[in-house]
Parts: sequence; C-alpha cells; structure tokens
Amino acid sequence: MNIKPIKTKADYQAALKEIESLLNAKPKTPQSDRLEVLTILVEAYEEKHYNIPFPNPIEAILYHMESRGLTRKDLEPYIGSRAYVSEILNRKRPLSMDMIRKIHKGLGIQAEILIQPYKCKKAA
Repeated sequence: MNIKPIKTKADYQAALKEIESLLNAKPKTPQSDRLEVLTILVEAYEEKHYNIPFPNPIEAILYHMESRGLTRKDLEPYIGSRAYVSEILNRKRPLSMDMIRKIHKGLGIQAEILIQPYKCKKAA
C-alpha cells in the first residue's frame, strides 16, 4: 500500500490529487481502502495546518434555517416569541444559555458555535 504521513504542502497536494483519482473506487476494494486512509491523513493535516474558525452564531442559525427551509416561526420553540426571534436574528438581543441549549438540542447546531461571543446592536 505504501502510504506515508503527510508532512509538507507537497505531500498534501499529492494526497489530494490521488484522492481525486480514487473518488470513484468501488467499495471493499484496495482502492477504496486507500481512499479511506488518504482521507484520514488529509483531514489530520488540515486540522493541524488550517485553522478554520467557527462561524458567527447568528450566521450559523441563519445558514441552518436557509439550508433546511426553516422560517422564523420554526425558531420560536427554541428562542421564544416572534419578537424574541426577531431581536436575536437582528442582533438586538444576545442568545441566552437556555436558548443555546434548546437550539443545540432541537436543531443540532454545535454548542461550540452558539456559545461564541458576537456583537449586538445597541438599542436606539
């Protein structure tokens, strides 16, 4: 199989190129095994070398809503009244810990994303 750790950018690029060539490998073949191992190595390299920050909590909620066809009304069980939902999404009010817990449990958005600080607009 001759697979080695990914230590340099050149190793990383070569692994990506090989992964691309193996994407159509049939399951339970040596090629699919190689694809799986290379993918694990690439993920480990990316975690170490490419720090991707979490999105803003409100942007994450909005993305989640858009990608799943949810409306503001769908957030009411997790946030509260229609006015609260509007204030949260318009960044006039911060998420409370109770809201974060409910959103995490009900919608599956990572708590690590939701607990991040973000700026709220000052009340007029």
